[in-house]
Amino acid sequence: MSLSIQEHIEKLDETIQEEDFLLNRGLGNEVGYYIFDYDPKDELIVRDHMKEISGMSIGVEKDYAVKVFNLYTIMLEYLEQRGFTEKAIKMEEKRGMQKLVESIGRLLKMDQAEEENVFFEYVSANTPEKSVVFLTGIGELYPLIRAHSILNKMHQVFDRVPVVMMYPGEYDKLSLTILNTNKDDNYYRAFRI
Repeated sequence: MSLSIQEHIEKLDETIQEEDFLLNRGLGNEVGYYIFDYDPKDELIVRDHMKEISGMSIGVEKDYAVKVFNLYTIMLEYLEQRGFTEKAIKMEEKRGMQKLVESIGRLLKMDQAEEENVFFEYVSANTPEKSVVFLTGIGELYPLIRAHSILNKMHQVFDRVPVVMMYPGEYDKLSLTILNTNKDDNYYRAFRI
């Protein structure tokens, strides 16, 4: 069954209103992590929808907040605060993309204790108890940070609210294929919306 992007977005909007979704129930004791995969050509439609729902109140009593976090923007702001933006450009020119990826991974603490990870700290500090978190900017991060790395780190420590990763590519419940071109890695713990 192939849905149009509008039908897929309508399904997403219905899903996030469901009580079981909001309360992380009905998942067989799994943490509420979801992937909304979509054709990269629909990126602008998805971005517009994220702008529309960001900050909305949802649920029966409208007591859940929709929080949208663009991880690419979070990364850029973090790198700029540390004066790394110009260094990153020069590093890629002189040492190549792989060295840049490794360096940014270290700066964002992608391989350290989960609680120290920059993305986790930012999202956790800015997420109220009753909310739904949307992670965007995944295509923009590639290849600097991989989606499976973000999900693996956050899945281990951030389990108090449902999290939906907006993924420009395909998730077949076994693996992620970013931008319909490169297999990102296997990821088995998220539910597909």
